[in-house]
Amino acid sequence: MDKIVIAEKFDAITDYWTPRVAAEANGQHVRFAKLKGEFVWHNHAEEDELFIVVKGRLTVRLRQRDIEVGEGEMLVIPRGVDHMPVADEEVHMINITRATTTMTGNVASGRAIPPDALQPV
Repeated sequence: MDKIVIAEKFDAITDYWTPRVAAEANGQHVRFAKLKGEFVWHNHAEEDELFIVVKGRLTVRLRQRDIEVGEGEMLVIPRGVDHMPVADEEVHMINITRATTTMTGNVASGRAIPPDALQPV
């Protein structure tokens, strides 16, 4: 059991849209990721997804509207809701979700990393 220095962990991440596992608690992953550009439209049928923006501004596109999430803000996407994260500039994000959650949810995509293949940070 050691503390996690969030800034140091983000400094160690060099690629975009490749979450790293910073911690695990109660069957949940605490994943750190740097984002830039658009992801893919997807949803998670069985789990909610929590985004916490540490740095930058994240746009989460929904079918009906966009939600802007700034530094120090968070957003919960309920299960089954189609969404697409977009980062016009680099965003540092913490994502909390089940350890078994694939980042592209219901969509088969070359951008998906199986949960058991996620690397620690």
